[in-house]
Amino acid sequence: MPSVELIAVGTEILLGQLVDTNTAFIAARLAAAGIDVHATQAVGDNRDRIAAAIRSALSRAEGVVTTGGLGPTIDDLTKEAVCDALGLGAELHEPALAHMEAVFAAHGRPMRPNNRKQAELPEGSRALDNPNGTAPGFIAFTAGQFVACMPGVPREMKPMLEGQVVPFLRERFDARERIYTRVLHTIGIGESEIDHRIDDLFRRSENPKVAVLAHDFRADVKITAKAASEADAEAMIAPLQDDIERRLLGHVFGRDDATPASAILAQLRDRGRTLAVAESFTGGLVSAALTSVPGASLSFRGGVVAYDNAVKISQLGVAAQTLAAAGAVSEEAAREMARGARERLGADAGLATTGIAGPDGATPEKPVGLVWIALDDGEARAHRLQLRGDREAIQRRGTTAALGILWRHLNDSRR
Repeated sequence: MPSVELIAVGTEILLGQLVDTNTAFIAARLAAAGIDVHATQAVGDNRDRIAAAIRSALSRAEGVVTTGGLGPTIDDLTKEAVCDALGLGAELHEPALAHMEAVFAAHGRPMRPNNRKQAELPEGSRALDNPNGTAPGFIAFTAGQFVACMPGVPREMKPMLEGQVVPFLRERFDARERIYTRVLHTIGIGESEIDHRIDDLFRRSENPKVAVLAHDFRADVKITAKAASEADAEAMIAPLQDDIERRLLGHVFGRDDATPASAILAQLRDRGRTLAVAESFTGGLVSAALTSVPGASLSFRGGVVAYDNAVKISQLGVAAQTLAAAGAVSEEAAREMARGARERLGADAGLATTGIAGPDGATPEKPVGLVWIALDDGEARAHRLQLRGDREAIQRRGTTAALGILWRHLNDSRR
């Protein structure tokens, strides 16, 4: 089956100074278009190495798609490397030169001689228009194979990919089928347990395929189908989806674009109920997740970041005796925080988080990662967790855990 490989060009990627988001974006768009990507790699701004990477990729794939290295500076060497790899010369592309001259004139800036090299493309290549920048992309050809090159700047690359490169690839590969994906979001169940429950589906289902992707304290089950139409894909996905949701009953909180926060707010909205939050170690992350959902104000009353004990006492009504006897990171404090949030913000339910995110503040009895999450809707209940990771990971996982506990409570109470 025809395939392509992706090459990201830029020494800054290899040095860790720039995160390569282009490759992920391109791979996702090509997969959705039914184009198989068999490998990806990054290479620095070195002409010989770029050329070697292209030759190597073409020994395995019908085509190569690159990003980066098309600018005017001395280290922009992708075009020269393509010429070396394919044994081609360079020629001036007049429309590209005219476009650059017009862009510089519109901004009232002189065009330097080094910009002219951007309009020199491998001979016989097909130029790719770049209305969002000066550097044109191109597709160079040799012996039944091709190399498609795009700028590395995402705002220039993305429209070029979707408007010109993807249509070219679909026509070249006669890609009549596309990839369609359904994502089932789970919470409160581990990746290994999911694998145990749906193991036979992994082994016997080829199209659609099933995959599990773990996150912090939750996991996604992805069902991917290759089909000629969305309707055909839905007919293939639906029975498998129903089977998986039955096996994971009580843990699937949503599909596709759903988040724990959006699932919680939908349940609250449907019941006409409201929520308030009290946070200590999560520092407002739970409230931020909830308020990121459009329409959150219908159900979310607000939150208090009570980091200092004095704030827990004055704003949430936590008893000073409780903090003195049990400490801020305790079941007792978490319960009182949740009740205080509910009562003082006039909500139907209160959710509270308190814990030790580290690296300081731990004791042998209360190690880093100790977390208490409490929920109060007239009846208080608390959950003790021991989370792993650095400070940021503990805060992030604690946020997901808190939302998961609330969602499971709301979901269970509906039954």
